[in-house]
Amino acid sequence: MSQPALETPFDHAAYLSWEEQQPEKHEFFQGEVFAMVGARREHVVVALNIAAALKQRLRGGPCQAYIADMKLHVSAVDAFFYPDVMVSCDPRDHAAERYLEHPTLLIEVLSETTAAFDRGEKFAAYRTLPDLQEYALVDVRARRIESYRRTGECEWLLRDYYLAQGDCRFSSLDLTLSVDEIFENVDATPMDYSG
Repeated sequence: MSQPALETPFDHAAYLSWEEQQPEKHEFFQGEVFAMVGARREHVVVALNIAAALKQRLRGGPCQAYIADMKLHVSAVDAFFYPDVMVSCDPRDHAAERYLEHPTLLIEVLSETTAAFDRGEKFAAYRTLPDLQEYALVDVRARRIESYRRTGECEWLLRDYYLAQGDCRFSSLDLTLSVDEIFENVDATPMDYSG
């Protein structure tokens, strides 16, 4: 996460009001506001690949995919985030206008500047969401997907999908995306983590 965009602490109501007037997106975490910086092409392509594939597979069912322009409210830690991709199966979220609160699946595409926060404090915040069943981190440079699935009240199971392992299973939605589909149109040579 970058340096705060503003020095004055906000409460979340003031943040929501202020952000509506801003040309750029800002995340809010415990009274501090952080500007969202532009993403690299590969980041955007991978997030779009995932969102498009999920939208197609979820069509006609109770779950809906959302992209990074929709906020997520994590009330337990007083935060609003913009996950790269979210899926909610909750009718309350489908009726929401400004932000979701009951996602089933959250996906973050990692960047060098956000990876530590996405793995650490943000994941800790996400774990407070009672409806969240799965959290996936997508590392474009390594062609790796780390999927954390809730197995108990305080237990999360990691499933690591690396390079050409075929399919990435999102158990929370009972569906599969191929690793090739996720990384389609990404030319970067994967980093080697095998050794």
